[in-house]
Amino acid sequence: MKAGDEVVVDRAGLDRLVDALHARGMRTVGPVVRDGAILHDELTSPADMPEGWHDTQAPGAYRIVHHDDDPRLFAWAVGPTSLKAQAFPPRAVVWRTTGSTPQPTEPRPLAVVGARPCELAGLAVLDAVLAGGRVPDPDYAGRRAGTFVVAADCGFPSGSCFCVSMGTGPDAGAGYDLALTELSDDDGHRFLLRVGTERGAAVAEGLGGRPVTAVDRAARDTLLDRARASMGRSLDTEDLPALLAATLEHPRWDDVAERCLACGNCTMVCPTCFCSTVEDVSDLDGSLERTRRWASCFEERHSYLHGGAVRATTRSRYRQWLTHKLGTWHDQFGMSGCVGCGRCITWCPVGIDITEEVAAIRADARPARAQTGSEER
Repeated sequence: MKAGDEVVVDRAGLDRLVDALHARGMRTVGPVVRDGAILHDELTSPADMPEGWHDTQAPGAYRIVHHDDDPRLFAWAVGPTSLKAQAFPPRAVVWRTTGSTPQPTEPRPLAVVGARPCELAGLAVLDAVLAGGRVPDPDYAGRRAGTFVVAADCGFPSGSCFCVSMGTGPDAGAGYDLALTELSDDDGHRFLLRVGTERGAAVAEGLGGRPVTAVDRAARDTLLDRARASMGRSLDTEDLPALLAATLEHPRWDDVAERCLACGNCTMVCPTCFCSTVEDVSDLDGSLERTRRWASCFEERHSYLHGGAVRATTRSRYRQWLTHKLGTWHDQFGMSGCVGCGRCITWCPVGIDITEEVAAIRADARPARAQTGSEER
């Protein structure tokens, strides 16, 4: 096999895929059911994956339910953890010493099974931020360089998803070694597997399978068309950076500040937020360890300078987060910082909806812009 090839495998073929990754010595991560959610965690065997599980999501609400007669493994959208936690862990050792001798850590090569298209887009954003600049983050770059990605097209978006608006799904376009489309219909339960890289081709070689038929392709098209039509949310991105830059004093910022708890949940579940801080811990034996941990722009001390915080109010902190994510991120990195996964909507304790906030600002801005345009004419 080679990059660009396609084949259809059954459940046993998928099991062989997971086994093949284990056999290559990779730490294999995929979807598992734990603590009432579908999370990315280590797969000890293919049986760990969430067969028959579905999720329902809405602003401030998440629930999973099991269907005993459903053989599908990927009939859900996204969970609270993103692949950011694998490539850019919540807490990681930057360096440590024992006496005067550095003790670096070498993580095992990582394989990810079931990465959603929006997850791939999130990793692409982090790649640009943490690995594509003049001074790449060595820990992030090292983890990403060896990562083997098996993507899974999303056929069941949640009520919080809006990846179509952001051009990041529901089908995987790039950034994978192998990609799966799970199909379950009158022609059986099967996976249309696409090869994205030569490394992926080497793994796929031993999976078996059969050629892809016109029926398989039509089933995939139907699945993805249905997913595009059933997005729970949408976001109008036309001239969005300019709109946000022109409405920094919009009263909607006061409205959202009345509801926002400044808890930082949105930044923790976001697949692209990358703020962090460092902590040093020393011991009496002379050892020293420096760790990096996630931070949030919703923390008051995040913008602290001598004399106080630059963003002392919830209003200013929420505005900074949203305008950076959807606006000034373009100036810094040439792309949006949002991939439309909807996690910030689902996991906000008070159900603040980023698409609703932008729509409210845009609705008020349109009459003003139209009036200004007519006066200039």
